[in-house]
Amino acid sequence: MGSIPISVVIPVRNEEANLGQCLQRLGCFDEVIVVDSGSTDATCQIAANHGATVIQFEWNGRYPKKRNWVLLNQRLQNEWVLFLDADELVTEMFCNEVGAALAEDRFDAFWLKYTNFFLGQPLKHGDPQRKLALFKIGRGLYERIDEEAWSGLDMEVHEHPVIEGDVGEITAPIDHRDDRGVAKFIQRHKDYALWEAQRTRQLRSSGREVWAQLTDRQKNKYRNIDKWWFAWAYFAWTYVVKRGFLDGLPGFSYAFYKLWYFWTIRLLLKESENREVPASAS
Repeated sequence: MGSIPISVVIPVRNEEANLGQCLQRLGCFDEVIVVDSGSTDATCQIAANHGATVIQFEWNGRYPKKRNWVLLNQRLQNEWVLFLDADELVTEMFCNEVGAALAEDRFDAFWLKYTNFFLGQPLKHGDPQRKLALFKIGRGLYERIDEEAWSGLDMEVHEHPVIEGDVGEITAPIDHRDDRGVAKFIQRHKDYALWEAQRTRQLRSSGREVWAQLTDRQKNKYRNIDKWWFAWAYFAWTYVVKRGFLDGLPGFSYAFYKLWYFWTIRLLLKESENREVPASAS
């Protein structure tokens, strides 16, 4: 394997369309692990063909989900872990910057930037995607959420790592290239919306200790996500203020689907509230 002392962990389920091109970019890293959830396509064979270690994970609907399960139960070869999705492709610039950052040894974790692709085109404008997906093992875990199978999502998606230590940033972006099409994009965001609605209800009944672990952006989202203006404000922010309109049809479509996503969460929350009123009145 490569010289960068990082264990790359890729959680997957039926990712034969994306996994191969992801793995082809990872030759510079010391260890690559694919954590599979019972794929029924060629995902595991593709992983094995590229020399990755394949581990099976079966979620029981409770804590921990896939990423935390790896951190808590698997012995990784390196001090650092990088979590990638199968549709995320690292670049040579990213690898070079990461290698240099680890050599300086100034930080315990790094925010990563992503270039989203939609309808086959890179989105150069709009709201940039960031994730805290590279950190030292033992310095962080993803938020503990005892969700009791709110959905079929067996991997941390919107949960953020809680890091003990200093956090830096890698400026070279990762290409986020989801080649599964619009139908899969809509299905995935429907699942995300159901999860987010339940997460919002749980947070609003929790104490200050839980809220203290959230980022400022998370706090703003969960406090206002059911307001009538929130989805429209996000659309205006990403499409107008952040100039998503310069990306043409893909830019408009991506911003529109995000509006639909946040509006769907609002409706799910309102629907839940309406169901609870008669019960409390009786």
